[in-house]
Amino acid sequence: MVPPGGLLLRAIIMGPPGSGKGTISARIVKHFALKHLSSGDLLRENMNRNTEIGILAKSYIDQGRLIPDDIMTQLMLSKLRTLDENHVLLDGFPRTVPQAEALDKVCPIDTVIDLDVPFETIRQRLTARWIHPTSGRVYNLEFNPPKVPGLDDDTGEPLVQRDDDKPETVMKRLKSYEAETKPVLEYYRQKAVLQTFSGTETNKIWPDVHRFLQTKLPEIGQNGATTHS
Repeated sequence: MVPPGGLLLRAIIMGPPGSGKGTISARIVKHFALKHLSSGDLLRENMNRNTEIGILAKSYIDQGRLIPDDIMTQLMLSKLRTLDENHVLLDGFPRTVPQAEALDKVCPIDTVIDLDVPFETIRQRLTARWIHPTSGRVYNLEFNPPKVPGLDDDTGEPLVQRDDDKPETVMKRLKSYEAETKPVLEYYRQKAVLQTFSGTETNKIWPDVHRFLQTKLPEIGQNGATTHS
């Protein structure tokens, strides 16, 4: 449903791995009448369907290379054109300034939600995860630690940490995210559409994001209908 004035919201959500971006995006979709368009989901869908662009993207991923800007832009913009009557929340795109510039030509962005969570908080959050490899049981040292440190509750076997969750890997991923997205955040800051939400807990950041979006979007009522505040 188009809000008064007939303007559609074109928003982006940005945040480093482990910042709670997935949780916040899910809550936005639940509360507001918009379409969530994730570049990761769209890539997987195209690779699973063996589309021309999916096969091309997979060849880069298999070689451990970044998917070129023009391929990602083509993928996202062709999908966006099918959503031209919806409010949209983009996730995972744009990742570079050339992608942002190409997006602007087709679909100017009016809001960028930037989740600013300290790297140390994210490092603690991600490195607290340990698994029992045989069963796949996951423990978190902060939320559901094993009864005996380092051992699985059921078997008593040692727990391991996935490579992705090791402190040095986590920091490398975070630094890589920062280097990649800093120019994009700066690009949107200069356009005066960047809205930064800082904090260490998703549940404390969410009310601020929710309040902000209430000024921009119709909410979904209990019956699924959109309501205007």
